[in-house]
Amino acid sequence: MSIDYKFNEEVLVNELADYIDSTYDQHYSKGKFQATEFIIDGGHGEGFCLGNILKYTQRYGQKDGKNRKDLLKVLHYAIIALHVHDQEQQESADWRTKMVIESNDLKM
Repeated sequence: MSIDYKFNEEVLVNELADYIDSTYDQHYSKGKFQATEFIIDGGHGEGFCLGNILKYTQRYGQKDGKNRKDLLKVLHYAIIALHVHDQEQQESADWRTKMVIESNDLKM
């Protein structure tokens, strides 16, 4: 089934994917790890992403006019925030499962 997108979503999602791909070639990702990975590993991923979303949202239209790249950065940080959310939810579910198993083991 083909969807008749009203807002050019298919083209825009492809553009976003190309933008994200390009960030892996930039100077801050040349090493084995990106700085964002260290921030997430330190437990600050959600705040970091949301802060950057606010930063680039507020900057849009202020620095270099209505800079399309600022909007792409907002979307990229939102995707990273979704990743952090999913990761934290999975870790929380894994922890709850472990506690139930350990509790059941103690009852035996």
